Amino acid sequence: MTQMEQNNQHNISGGPQIFGWCMYDWANSAYVTTVVAGVLPIYFATAIVGKAGVQIGNTVVSADALWAYLVSASAMFVFLFAPVLGAISDFSASKKKFLITFAYTGSICATLLYFCQSGDVWRTATLFLIAQIGYVGANVFYDAFLPQIASEDKIDWVSSKGFSYGYIGGGLQFAITLGLVAGRGIIGIGQGLAARIGMGMAGLWWAGFTLFTLKKLKEAEAIESMPEKYQSQPKIIAYTAIGITRTLATIRKVRRFKHLLLFLIAFMVYNDGVQTVISMATIYGTEELGFSATILMVTLLMIQIIAAGGALLFGRIAGKIGAKRALMLALLLWSGVVTYAYFLHTVTEFFILGAVVGIVLGGSQALSRSFYGAMIPKEASAEFYGFYSVFSKFSAIWGPLVFAIIRQITGTPRLAIISLMIFFIVGLILLAFVDEEKAKEAKRSGAF
Repeated sequence: MTQMEQNNQHNISGGPQIFGWCMYDWANSAYVTTVVAGVLPIYFATAIVGKAGVQIGNTVVSADALWAYLVSASAMFVFLFAPVLGAISDFSASKKKFLITFAYTGSICATLLYFCQSGDVWRTATLFLIAQIGYVGANVFYDAFLPQIASEDKIDWVSSKGFSYGYIGGGLQFAITLGLVAGRGIIGIGQGLAARIGMGMAGLWWAGFTLFTLKKLKEAEAIESMPEKYQSQPKIIAYTAIGITRTLATIRKVRRFKHLLLFLIAFMVYNDGVQTVISMATIYGTEELGFSATILMVTLLMIQIIAAGGALLFGRIAGKIGAKRALMLALLLWSGVVTYAYFLHTVTEFFILGAVVGIVLGGSQALSRSFYGAMIPKEASAEFYGFYSVFSKFSAIWGPLVFAIIRQITGTPRLAIISLMIFFIVGLILLAFVDEEKAKEAKRSGAF
């Protein structure tokens, strides 16, 4: 590590920095849990679009299809621009500025969802799309702080702590929203207004608690000065040119560094399984098991609460047996989850499944992030986390497709859910060939 890197690490690491970093997970998880997962999909389908769908040209698009397009569009934005934005933020030492800008863009749009009523299709779609871009874009820079605020021996624990804050914060705000929806008759409001208030509160929660991050989290100094050939150009043009150049260089680096690339491929495979389980769980519970919306929402809240402990638990396990072995253990448990889901029938069994999902969800997400963070250079953390975000978003495509095809061919979601085991097994095998020590040695020696 160079003297400048040591100084930067000293300047931005420490308890207050870690607290400020963790509080952003507390802040934005309210949006994910309440708006993206809990309230808006139902409100969008039943009140905003309705069963008739929406006319686009000569085609009628259903609510769930339009919802999927919006999610895909926001992910595509990150896929295209995150690596460049990450490179620019590293070069200009402006990760915090990018984080805050994306965060408040997203939180303001999430808050404005309160004003979206029945039939406001395009207003809702626009606000949600911008909110999603704000959320995912901010996370690129949020993740990039991890190698700078935590030493190598603490990175697993700090990552787990961040996820734990997120699960608790998101779960608490979701519980408030559930209480509002459940008790709407007592206070004399309709279900639609209760949903809108819940989404507005989630946006305000996101914006309000981000103030802790704004106050506590500090930016590192610039890694290097502006090259002479760019000094006469406007900053936005210069940074964009530098960002594109560094992104292309990062692609070449990743291709040459086999252990980092192998982990990214493994992550893309097993994360596909994780994201599919999360996205299809409520549909599986509704269509195959016939459970009510109340049972499903209570299970979601339970998963949030348990996942906070799961993230911390796997952080401790990683400290004893190593991040790689702990992550492999989580993948074995995920294989058990989809196997158990194939056989379950009762509400009690569904709650047990939810508890296990909470434990492994928190652990696998936290350890994936910290394991990757331990293998990349601190001076290019946003640049490399941009690629991590790209792989994360790209991995959400194939699992749902496999699920849908098998569901259609066999006529039962049970075979579709157990088929997801292939993602965890293949990911586990690929992960076994990743040599963490060689990757860290390459990072320290400048082999990137």
